[in-house]
Amino acid sequence: MTTSWTLPRVLRDRNAGLYLTAVMVSGFGNSALFLASGVWVKDLTGSDSLAALCMLAMWAPTLAGPALGTIADRVRRGPLLVTLNAGLAALLLTLCTVRSPGGLWLLFTVLLVYGAAEVVHDAAESALVTAAVGPERLGDLNGLRMAVTEGMKLVAPLTGAGLYTAFGGPAVACLDAGTFAVAAGLYALLRVREERPARTGGSRRKETAEGVRHLWGHPELRPLVGAGGTTMLLASLSSTTLYAVVDRLGHSPAYTGVLYAVQGAGSVAAGLVSGTALRRLGPRRFAAAGIALTALSMIIRAVPSDPVALASSAAAGLGLPCVLVAVFTAVQQRTPGPLLGRATATANTLVFTPNVIGLGLGAGLVELASPMLLLPVYGLTLLLTAAVPAQRADRASRTAARSSSDANPA
Repeated sequence: MTTSWTLPRVLRDRNAGLYLTAVMVSGFGNSALFLASGVWVKDLTGSDSLAALCMLAMWAPTLAGPALGTIADRVRRGPLLVTLNAGLAALLLTLCTVRSPGGLWLLFTVLLVYGAAEVVHDAAESALVTAAVGPERLGDLNGLRMAVTEGMKLVAPLTGAGLYTAFGGPAVACLDAGTFAVAAGLYALLRVREERPARTGGSRRKETAEGVRHLWGHPELRPLVGAGGTTMLLASLSSTTLYAVVDRLGHSPAYTGVLYAVQGAGSVAAGLVSGTALRRLGPRRFAAAGIALTALSMIIRAVPSDPVALASSAAAGLGLPCVLVAVFTAVQQRTPGPLLGRATATANTLVFTPNVIGLGLGAGLVELASPMLLLPVYGLTLLLTAAVPAQRADRASRTAARSSSDANPA
């Protein structure tokens, strides 16, 4: 019998509370810097392309996820998280010296290291949380993590923008450094018994391959991760049509902020109910439902109507977190502890790299065809993607039913 973990019970867990507080604090700093770094570069150089490189610098290390994830499996995860957060706090303080275009090399170097550290951080965090709270509470905890992260995205960018306007980029860097210092202290307070990882004696390449091999060979994780990557690809393609959709509605580009806020609110709501829904539906059906809802949001966004556009954003906000929570909870629950860092980092690469590719492709496609044509195509393609985990879930249910019948003949 599966224990039903309710939201209040998760929040009463000491480790879960510390973990979510650390996520909230560091997520606030991340979101503030994410916006401010591009504005900072734009102000120093006047270049849109250099400003866009800030996002690339932070995302690029995701491509090395399978290799970076091995770091999280070679050492104890708790001390690693404390060290990473404290190190990033110190590193960000160096940005206080960036006052002119001549200091941009330091800013981009810090952002690149920042992105690499975040890849290792996510891998170590996934493994540590599994040990800290137990697999039965992971769905609830991952849902709450999503709600907290998306909630910070609603408030942190405005705070970062205001701080930047008043005091400049170094002030935002100091804010982010402070959040990492606080997060380091919170991770140090987690009570988790960790054994020192055993030395495998293999090369780093072999260790990296083990994480990839686990995901590829697992009959449930492979289609789930694949569906997650496809969803992120099509979602990013869809997102590039947003300004054209807003223009057709007759609004200024600033109206996109309203749509993003509605989407963020939907994501917070999805995070709060994900644990319960995941237990009832299972990861494959839950992922399929999230993919189908995201597909529906793309299709209806082609309708030139303000209420429909708002409904589309809400549906996207509800659907995408369901997919991500299902994928990464399944990876945590179905991966042995010694492999979990590598497997999580590899899953991150496979799910989020298509997002970067889609942004590039979508920017070109939206110049060639109307969003009213592209959006239904993206949505219908995503509906086909939803069928993959749904069919596998039905097949698994039929297999389980036959096994039960064979074990208990009439």
